[in-house]
Amino acid sequence: MYYGYWIVAAGLVTQFMAIGMSNYVAGAFMVPMNDEFGWTRAEFSASRSLGQMVVAFTGFLIGAWIDRWGGRPFVFAGSLLMAAALFSLSLIQSLPQWLLLNGVILTVGGAMIGNLVINVTLGKWFVERRGWAVSIAAMGISGAGILMPPVATLLVDEFGWRASWRILALITLCSALPMAALMRRRPEDHGLFPDGRTQREIDQGHGAAARSDFARSMTRSQAMRTSEFYVLVVAFGLFQISITVMLLQTIPLMTDAGYSRIVAASMVPLASVPAFFSKPFWGLLIDRFQPRLLAALGAITTGFSVIFIVFTIAAGMDWLVYAGFLLMGFGWGGMLPLQEVIWASFFGRRYLGSVRSMALPFSFGLSAVGPVLVALYYDIAGNYDLALIAMGICNLASALLLLRLRGSD
Repeated sequence: MYYGYWIVAAGLVTQFMAIGMSNYVAGAFMVPMNDEFGWTRAEFSASRSLGQMVVAFTGFLIGAWIDRWGGRPFVFAGSLLMAAALFSLSLIQSLPQWLLLNGVILTVGGAMIGNLVINVTLGKWFVERRGWAVSIAAMGISGAGILMPPVATLLVDEFGWRASWRILALITLCSALPMAALMRRRPEDHGLFPDGRTQREIDQGHGAAARSDFARSMTRSQAMRTSEFYVLVVAFGLFQISITVMLLQTIPLMTDAGYSRIVAASMVPLASVPAFFSKPFWGLLIDRFQPRLLAALGAITTGFSVIFIVFTIAAGMDWLVYAGFLLMGFGWGGMLPLQEVIWASFFGRRYLGSVRSMALPFSFGLSAVGPVLVALYYDIAGNYDLALIAMGICNLASALLLLRLRGSD
C-alpha cells in the first residue's frame, strides 16, 4: 500500500483533535465559565480571535521548517503542548489565564498538528489525487464537529467544566501523540513517487502532473509578487469568518432563542454531518473540475445558509433552522480541501509550506476579528442578527473574488 495513505489516516486523526479541542468544544464551556467568573461573551470569545492570530503567527514560523523537516517533530511537540494546555485550563482563576492558555498555548499546539502541517505534507505526497487525499484527511475536522460539541456539553453538565478540561487533555494525549510516528516529509525521501506511481510507470511517461507541479513551484518571494496570492488571501479570509463565528456562537445563539442546551449543542454536529459525508464528494469533484469555481459555490452556499438561519430562528421555524445548518455544513465541507488544492495548484508543492505560511497572517487576521466583533455586537444590541448577516455577506464577497480569479485552472 502506498505510504501516503498512512499520512492521510494520521492527518484525519490529528485534525480531529486539533480543530475539535481548539474550536468545537469552547461553546460548551462559555455559559458555565462566564457564570462563575462574571465574564462577558466578548471577553470569552476573545480567546478564539486571539487564537486565529496565534495560528497565523505559528504557521508563519514553522512553514519553511515543514518543507525542510517534515511534520513528525511538529505533531509530536504539538500533541504534548495541547494536552498540557487542556489540563491547565482546569486550574484557571482569571481572564488573563484563560486568554493565555486557550488563546495562545492550546492554539500553538493545535497549529502544530493541524491543517498547515498535514495539508502541506499531503500536497507533497499527492498531486493527481490531491483533492481526494486532502478531503479524506479533512473529514477529521467535520468528525470533530459531529462528536465534540455534544460530548463536551455532556461532560460539562455531568462532571463540571474543570474536570471536563482534564478529561479532554487525556483524550488528546492518547489520540494525537501516536500519529507522530506515521508522519514522513515527502515520497522522494523514501524512493517513492507522488500518488503511488511506480518507477516503471514513471519510465513509461506517467506522473507528468507531478513533474509539472514540481517544476513550476514558486518560492515565497515569487508567490508574493503575484496578484493571485493576495486575491486568495482575502477570498479565503472572508470565507473563514462565518466558520469561526458559528463554531463559537451557535450554542449561545440557540439558547438565547429558547432552545435547550442539548438542542443548541446539536446544531454544529448537525452541520458537521453533511460537511463530513460531502468531503469525499468534494474531493472527487476537485480532481475533475476547476477548483476555484467549486470554492465559489461553497462560499455562496455557506453565506446564504448563515443568513437563512438568522431569519428562520427569528421566525421560530424549527425545521427550516435545521435545514439551514445542514446546508451550511455542505458549504463547509468543501472549504478546506478546495483551499489547499487551489493554493497548491497556483504555486506548486516544492515550497508549499513557506508559501502557505506567508498567507496565514493575512487570511487569519481577517477571520480573527469575526468572533470578537459578533460578540461585541451582542453585548451592545442584545442579539446576533445583523452581525451574522454581515458574516454571510462576507462569504458572498469571497465567492465573487474567486469567480473573478484567473490562473492555473
